[in-house]
Amino acid sequence: MYSRRVFLSTAAGAALSAAVKPDKYFKGVIIGAQTYSLRDRDVNQCLTALGELKINTVEMFSGHAEPAFPRGTPREEVRKWRLTVPLGHFTDIRKKYNDAGVTIHAYNYSFREDYSDQEIARGFEFANALGAKIITASSNVSTAKKVDPFAKKAKIRVGMHNHSRIVANEFATPEDFMAAMNGMSKYICINLDIGHFVAANFSPVEFMEKWYPRIVTIHIKDRKKNQGANVAFGDGDTPIKEVLTWMKTNRQAIPANIEYEYKGVDTVTEIRKCVEYCRSIVA
Repeated sequence: MYSRRVFLSTAAGAALSAAVKPDKYFKGVIIGAQTYSLRDRDVNQCLTALGELKINTVEMFSGHAEPAFPRGTPREEVRKWRLTVPLGHFTDIRKKYNDAGVTIHAYNYSFREDYSDQEIARGFEFANALGAKIITASSNVSTAKKVDPFAKKAKIRVGMHNHSRIVANEFATPEDFMAAMNGMSKYICINLDIGHFVAANFSPVEFMEKWYPRIVTIHIKDRKKNQGANVAFGDGDTPIKEVLTWMKTNRQAIPANIEYEYKGVDTVTEIRKCVEYCRSIVA
């Protein structure tokens, strides 16, 4: 288990080298990243890469804020860490990122059915300590009811994240989002992954036109229809151009977070291609 000092240690000049222009908009569109894209790096190496990429607003992957628990770690061990870790661990990350010009606008903390009330509450405390106004969650549909009171109390919106595989109690279809939001407060929202949505054979633009007030973040990736593979931006069926153009035309300040998942040669090189592709659309 990492100590805060080890977890956050870095060369003295790292934050300065990562500094980027503090304007999060590009031609009126917020183009950021889900730091899961840089999952092959620790929290400090991730920050350095963001500086190289000139990305200044992120949705933070929980793996960049929590220890790298080995596969198979008992849930009770993870829960114990979450319930006992000082919040200063998260405020230190926030300061390091903010000092480098990077805003953490969302925190990825995936509430599941086996989360205790205390563990749910801590997720909102972590988000607040990071300065995040949004939590994104690869959650269960039924868990929304349990999360809602905590979201209302914290006044932090929770964007439920979809995948492409259509199974009971998981988010994939428009109806799954509707079921989760039905009867809930305005704090239960949508984190729309447009690549997964297309892979499940749904139209992201059509969905956005109807539900944009409840969409708090978007994940940008390219996939083929019919549960197709993740591919380089522009090689799949995902209407990335149409989504970003719609956001620009309608002046939607919804963070569009690049999530790099296809197989490339070098992470930073591939993410740079993704960034350039998105920026070229809205330029």
